[in-house]
Amino acid sequence: MTPAVDDALGIAAQVRAGDLSALAATERALAAISAGDDAINSFTTVVADRALADARRVDDLLAAGKDPGPLAGAPFAVKNLFDVAGEVTVAGSKISAEDPPAKADAEAVRRLSAAGAVLIGMLNMDEYAYGFTTENAHYGACRNPFDLTRVAGGSSGGSGAAVAAGFVPLTLGSDTNGSVRVPAALCGVFSLKPTYGRLSCHGMLPFCDTLDVVGSFAASVRDLAVSFDLLHGHDPRDRLSDDRPREAPPDLDGGLDGLRIAVAGGYFARGGTPEALDAVSALAEALGVSEPVEIPHAAEARAAAMVITAAEGAQLHLESLRTRPGDFDPMTRDRFLAGALAPARAYLQAQDFRRWFRARMRALFETVDVILAPATPFPAPIVGQREAVVDDTTVLTQPYLGVYTQPISFAGLPVLTIPVATVDGLPLGVQLIAAHNADATLLRVAADLERRGLARPAEAVTPWR
Repeated sequence: MTPAVDDALGIAAQVRAGDLSALAATERALAAISAGDDAINSFTTVVADRALADARRVDDLLAAGKDPGPLAGAPFAVKNLFDVAGEVTVAGSKISAEDPPAKADAEAVRRLSAAGAVLIGMLNMDEYAYGFTTENAHYGACRNPFDLTRVAGGSSGGSGAAVAAGFVPLTLGSDTNGSVRVPAALCGVFSLKPTYGRLSCHGMLPFCDTLDVVGSFAASVRDLAVSFDLLHGHDPRDRLSDDRPREAPPDLDGGLDGLRIAVAGGYFARGGTPEALDAVSALAEALGVSEPVEIPHAAEARAAAMVITAAEGAQLHLESLRTRPGDFDPMTRDRFLAGALAPARAYLQAQDFRRWFRARMRALFETVDVILAPATPFPAPIVGQREAVVDDTTVLTQPYLGVYTQPISFAGLPVLTIPVATVDGLPLGVQLIAAHNADATLLRVAADLERRGLARPAEAVTPWR
C-alpha cells in the first residue's frame, strides 16, 4: 500500500533506518504548520518545545541501540479535548481556557507517546465537541484544505484538516455522534471510530459518557491499524473501558474472502445529494455488492441520540450555564439549555429504545459482516452556510451533517470511514460499519480497498509540503 502522503509508519521506518532523524521529521512538521496553518486554522496550540525534546529523545534512544517504539519519530496531534501535560485543555471554549494546565497526558496521548510518536500540538474543534462543522465562535473556523471557503467538518475538524493538509500523518479526535467520521469524509482521509468502550477516554473531557469514543485520523489504513493496536485495551481508570483482553494486531492482508458485505438501504439510500449516494453505489458495484439491508428504525435512533446527547452534555455544564451563559457560543448554549430542560422521562425512554436498537443491530450482524453507508449527505458546505436543500427539502446544514452517522453511534458500533471520491474537487467518504468488537474486520476490509485503489486520500493543494 502506498499512501498519498507520508504516513506515520513510513516516517518511523525512515527514522529507524537512519534515513531521517526524528528531529528533522519534527522540524518539518513544525515548519509546515507555520507556513500553512494560518489559512486553515487547524491548530489551537503548538507544543514546539515538547515536540523537539521528544524527538531528540527518540534519536538518542536509537543512537544507544534501543527501540523507541513502532511510531519512532512520527509526528501526531490531538483534538483540544485531550489533556496534554502542562497545557490547558480548552475544548474549543472560552470558559475552559481559564482552567489550570493539565497535570498529565490523557491515556491515549500517553500510549502514542510511549510508542515513540512525537506530539506536535492540539487541534481546533467545536465548542465542547457539540457541532459538526468546527466553526468555532472563540477560535475561528477550521477550513477545509481542499477549499478554504468551506468547513472541515466537526467536531474534530482540526484533526481531519491537519492530516489532509499534510501537517501531521496521524491525529486523535473524539466521536459522539459522528465527530470523527464527518471531518474524515469532508477532508478526504481515513478515520476509525472504534467500538464503544474499546479505547480509554481517561483524560479526555467528556461530552456524553454513554456515546463518547476516542477515534483516530490517518493518511493510510496501516496507520489506523497501528494506532488501534496501541490504543485499545482496558484502562482501570476509565470506568466505561471495556475489559476485553487485548487482541493481536489486525490482519491487513486477509482480503475479502468469506466476508459478507452489504449496502445500507432505506434510510441510508435517501436524504443525501446524488453524488453522496452515488459514492456508495459505485463502491458497492466495484465490490459486486447488490443486496441492500435495512437498518431498522434509523431515524428514531438518530432522534433518541439527540435527546441523550443534549441531556448528558447539559449536566456537565449546568453551573456555567447558570453563571456564565454569555461566555458560550450561542448555538452551544442553546443546545445545552434545551438538554437541561428535557424531561427525565424523555431521556429514560431514549435509553430504553437504545437497548432495543442495539439488540436489533446485533441480530442484523448475524447475517452480514460489513455494511456500506454514506458518511455525509453532501460535500463540505461553505463556512457560514446555515441551510442546504436536499430532495427539495431545506435542512439546517450543521446538524444535518450527522444524519448518517448518528444512528450508528447510537448503537456503539465500530465504523471506518474511507475516502472514495471527489465532487468538484471536494472529497466524499463512505462508512464501513461492522458488529460490536469487529474493529479488526473493518481494518482488513479498508486495507483491501486501499490496495485496490478504491479508497485513498485525495491530495489537497498544499504548497507548504
